[in-house]
Amino acid sequence: MGQNKTANFKNYFISKNISIKKAMKKMDLTGKKTLFVTGKKRLLLGSVTDGDIRRWILADGSLNDNVSNIYNRNPVYINRIEIEGKAEDLVLKKVVEAGVESLPLVDDNKSVVDVLFWKDLNKEEFKEKEEQDNLNSPVVIMAGGEGRRLDPFTKILPKALIPVGDIPVVEIIMNEYMKYISGGIYFILRYKGEMIKFYFDNKKTGYHISYLFEGEKSLGTIGGLQLLPDDFPDTFFLSNCDTIIRAKYNDIYNFHMESENEITVVGSMRHFVVPYGVMEISSGGKLKRMQEKPEQDLLVNTGMYVLEKKTLQYLPKGKSFDTTDLIKEVLARKGRVGVYPISEKSWLDTGQWGSYEESAKNLINNL
Repeated sequence: MGQNKTANFKNYFISKNISIKKAMKKMDLTGKKTLFVTGKKRLLLGSVTDGDIRRWILADGSLNDNVSNIYNRNPVYINRIEIEGKAEDLVLKKVVEAGVESLPLVDDNKSVVDVLFWKDLNKEEFKEKEEQDNLNSPVVIMAGGEGRRLDPFTKILPKALIPVGDIPVVEIIMNEYMKYISGGIYFILRYKGEMIKFYFDNKKTGYHISYLFEGEKSLGTIGGLQLLPDDFPDTFFLSNCDTIIRAKYNDIYNFHMESENEITVVGSMRHFVVPYGVMEISSGGKLKRMQEKPEQDLLVNTGMYVLEKKTLQYLPKGKSFDTTDLIKEVLARKGRVGVYPISEKSWLDTGQWGSYEESAKNLINNL
């Protein structure tokens, strides 16, 4: 088996003594969901996945704590002696059985000599496995807003059709969903909605698409869900038309079901730096303390959700209603609202100029 040529495999090593925050940033930089904890002479000590970090966040753990708190001390690996003179099918079989995206290749001393990624194997077995994991759950895309933050483009096009490279942003969103689900796509439309319908009516996507129109009056960020048919499935995905999430949607769905949530909000970790000295004062204007350019990590709403249909009973007929209103209503009735955290780079926001330009650059480089 040849050496890994996709990247310098050393980029996937971390020390158990670095912070979880730094591990998250390294995952974002590598674009992989697994890092390997190594010691001296690249001795394999364990592994850290995005799932390990997510569970730590959900347990209210600090991102400033060390990786030693979360890493798996019994990682799956393969010894290079096992594969000498043998086909890649051995690696393939081990990856499938373990349900991992990568395997460290170690020598007799358990030092890592390479990292093997299943996608590089390009085997049909993996494609079949991914297809078997598809969810029969629809996605509703809210695409009725005027997109004023992207003015003046949205005076001409609805924001769902704003291009990223040669592809409208909403088509990228649809492609991401359809990697994991097979329940069809429902558009909730209003502003320039006929343009969106015309575009997809004249393009062969292979997707089953339904269109629901709000009418002249806006129903808010979520009120348009009252237009869904009575026989709509009990559990479904909901997305803004400018929210691109690159994650395993089946994992998000399973988290929602296992947690018995009525609503699951997908949240992204965001690192913010205030570019000024921040002052705290006491009565009389006396300075208590000043912090220069403070930093903060926050979990923010991405605009992607998993919902139970029963929550739609709270939507007021024919009136504007926002997602925050629905969440408040569910919580007030003692319903369960959960949060599924993802990393900063797993969310691409194209809804305003600053984030659009950055997201467009990242997407064009990876399309």
